[in-house]
Amino acid sequence: MFVYPPQKELKVSPNNVHIWSTNLKLLPSQIEELSTILSSDEIERANKFYFERDKNRFIIARGKLRKILSRYLNIEPEKLQFTYSDRGKPYLKDTSILFNLSHSQDLALYAITQVNSIGIDLEYIRPMNDAENLAKRFFSHQEYNLISQLPPQKQQETFFKLWTCKEAYLKATGDGLAGGLEKVEISLNPKKPVEFFSINQDIKEASHWYLHQFIPEPNYIAAVVVAGKNQNLSFWQINN
Repeated sequence: MFVYPPQKELKVSPNNVHIWSTNLKLLPSQIEELSTILSSDEIERANKFYFERDKNRFIIARGKLRKILSRYLNIEPEKLQFTYSDRGKPYLKDTSILFNLSHSQDLALYAITQVNSIGIDLEYIRPMNDAENLAKRFFSHQEYNLISQLPPQKQQETFFKLWTCKEAYLKATGDGLAGGLEKVEISLNPKKPVEFFSINQDIKEASHWYLHQFIPEPNYIAAVVVAGKNQNLSFWQINN
């Protein structure tokens, strides 16, 4: 699915989405190199992690983000300046390029576009014995009924399918989980690609958003959401 991008300055236009993938396992020397291009506030955030593993994953994910974005803007990665929404969503200053990132376990994904709001979510499919209870708490009544009727293995798979779509939408709007997972209802028709059914019980509002779900690597599932329909996706791999 993922290929190496062209070795030149990159451009992205509205209704085109570039999705990047990278592994978060690097040598200590590589992590140190990436830390040198982070801002002081990013280093401060990294140092707040209790476990060294989580600190390193944050440094790698943010360092790779800077390297990716620098290719679109043709400036050094350490010179990029971010601003943040009230709920913490990062944006670039003085550009129409929009982006979002997500990481889980040892994998990170980045979604890049122009003008249109975008969100991406990635989850490692891990064993869980409380999928039904979590669905009852966070999902719509219809989605909970769907999960409750499935065998345990299918419950887990369906839970992560729904979760990634919902969280990607809430990241696209900038609301985050505070926006309410239950307000975003997903249609899982086995004969059709996954799609939004309604948002805040509004079917028309759901039609204004593009949703694509994919499997970036075995045991992972991801979803990307973009404002507007008919998006063209490209999948690129970061060379460590």
